[in-house]
Amino acid sequence: MGVNCGDCKFGYFGANCAERRESIRRNILQLTPAEKNKFISYLNLAKTTISTQYVIATGTYAEMNNGTTPLFADISVYDLFVWMHYYSSRDAFLGGANNVWTAIDFAHESAGFLPWHRVFLLHWEHEIRKLTGDYNFTIPYWDWRDAPGCEVCTDELMGAGNPSKPGLLDPASIFSAWKVMCTQPGEYNRLEILCNGTSEGPIQRNPGSHDRSRVARLPTSAEVEFCLSLTEYETGPMDRTANMSFRNALEGFSNPANGIATTSQSSMHNSLHVFMNGSMSSVQGSANDPIFIIHHAFVDSIFEQWLRRHNPPRTVYPTANAPIGHNDGYYMVPFMPLFRNGDYFLSSKEFGYTYAYMLDPGQRFLQEVLNPYLDQAQQIWRWLVGAGIIGALVAAIVAAAIALVWRRQQRKKRRRASFGETQPLLQSSEEDASYQTNL
Repeated sequence: MGVNCGDCKFGYFGANCAERRESIRRNILQLTPAEKNKFISYLNLAKTTISTQYVIATGTYAEMNNGTTPLFADISVYDLFVWMHYYSSRDAFLGGANNVWTAIDFAHESAGFLPWHRVFLLHWEHEIRKLTGDYNFTIPYWDWRDAPGCEVCTDELMGAGNPSKPGLLDPASIFSAWKVMCTQPGEYNRLEILCNGTSEGPIQRNPGSHDRSRVARLPTSAEVEFCLSLTEYETGPMDRTANMSFRNALEGFSNPANGIATTSQSSMHNSLHVFMNGSMSSVQGSANDPIFIIHHAFVDSIFEQWLRRHNPPRTVYPTANAPIGHNDGYYMVPFMPLFRNGDYFLSSKEFGYTYAYMLDPGQRFLQEVLNPYLDQAQQIWRWLVGAGIIGALVAAIVAAAIALVWRRQQRKKRRRASFGETQPLLQSSEEDASYQTNL
């Protein structure tokens, strides 16, 4: 088992990776019913299919006797990414009771936040394509700007709430059967153990029942626009206390109205996690909720807007003094193959994808209106052909019946004429009219 070095780079396809193609990620609310169903089925397939290329570590290096006693376990394709997100943000064990370093996170609270999650989504998208054989698949995004609530929390999409058990998902949703993992960081720290993939109960979600003093509402278009107006990617200490930093504002540690860091409120990206009030609200276990994927796809699109608007050179990304793991040349934890932070401080076009709402008007009409219409037509064309055939058969039967009745009437007329009637019978004419009317 291990990474397949024959896999194409992001954005390249075909047997020899010679086909360069740009995929388009679309708004989940604008997908056709068939596309929504396909996305949900792909998610569930990934959740229930064991990865053929990866395993997870279930013990620390010390527990493995310095590597002489391997401790690994199989993992599903979806849960592999849950574990990777957990591992990137877990606390470090320094040896000895209560000797845990909590001020470490390779994927959050500094410059690597946006490149790390960009690679996470690209890697996840690639694994889904390999699993399903659908190399046209792209991750949809949820545009949550100005949303009054959780628009995707329906059984058609990411699961409605359970009316009789608040905090859980409706049994009608396929996600109500999903089990979470890596959600007990305090217990792992106390025992100095790793999350080993053991089931820890169902997905929890109770959107809108959070602490309103921390998150008053979901982010607005104006707040997103303010973040995009910030010209500096990182500032000062390059952590959650950075002021006027685009990264810190988008991650949600600063006020989206003035760019000043705050500890009393959560905004932008962070506000969605708090708003969901459940599995999404714990950093290490947040990827258990499939809303994580479509939420971060939209966060990535805002990052992409900023890159295109300001066109920063690679040198803007910090090469030194960022928190551990976040400098340009550092490799992202725990991805395999290896990816450097600074290599993904580039437009998404370099990696073969873009977002539907960022297309020019003509392309956007094609992606959001015409293509879905054609997809729906393709889904129902067999029904239309069948209906046409049935309609033709019915028309033929009706025509045959009319012809049969007409021939019978003609025979009656001929028989009456053979009996020597010289005067037309009024009753006979009325009957002819009556048949015609009935037919």
